[in-house]
Amino acid sequence: MEKGAANITKWVGSTTSVVLHTILFIVSFILPYLGVVSFERMLLFLTTIVSLEAIYLSIFIQMSINMNNQNIEIIQEDIEELGEDIEEISEDIEEIGEDIEELGEDIEEISEDIEEIQKDVDEIQKDVDEIQEDVDEIQEDTNEEDTKAGKESEILLSIQATLVHLQKEIEQLKHSK
Repeated sequence: MEKGAANITKWVGSTTSVVLHTILFIVSFILPYLGVVSFERMLLFLTTIVSLEAIYLSIFIQMSINMNNQNIEIIQEDIEELGEDIEEISEDIEEIGEDIEELGEDIEEISEDIEEIQKDVDEIQKDVDEIQEDVDEIQEDTNEEDTKAGKESEILLSIQATLVHLQKEIEQLKHSK
């Protein structure tokens, strides 16, 4: 019935409705002149029809207004909900902005830490290079000492062998006398 009321209200406000009513009124006023019906009877019938039409149209128009008001209330509620959603989204965007700023600060701190770590790594590398040079020097010194010690050992062994050989010769000379 609500759909019918909306459709009738739309149709009554249309050009077709105005044309049809105009033709109906013209025909109604022509009928008494043609002698089909008396003028009083036509006015009684036309007045009754127009009154009933006016009553129903006012009812249908009020129904349409009520439906439109309900729709407007629903739309207003939806608009209020959208407004609340927009406020929440705005708050979320602000929070995201703050989070982004914090992330930027964290990235800067991490960059500074990385630079400090790189400096420490460079210093450690220098220390390692110095230690390696020291180790290389110690190995060279050790090799030289080993070489000297080896030569000294060879000399001592040679002297010892010579002494042993001389001892044997001395014993032989003792026995031979």
